[in-house]
Amino acid sequence: MAKVHIEIKRNPNENGINVLRRFSRKVSESGIVQKVKSKRYNERPLSSLGQKLLTLKKIEKRKETERLKKLGKVFAVKKRR
Repeated sequence: MAKVHIEIKRNPNENGINVLRRFSRKVSESGIVQKVKSKRYNERPLSSLGQKLLTLKKIEKRKETERLKKLGKVFAVKKRR
């Protein structure tokens, strides 16, 4: 992401609140905050091998729970909606 420099100079008869308001407006117009928020939780997609391994783990775990249910060691739990 390119660096953006935002500078606001205070006018002689301007109070701090107005300076802050002008600065906030400049930042929002530049779009910096939106870019950062959109990339905040960005995760890389899994590779095909990673997807296959994850699916195999899920299948094995499902088989193990089914086996334990048949043996009576794990009780069936109703799924919540």
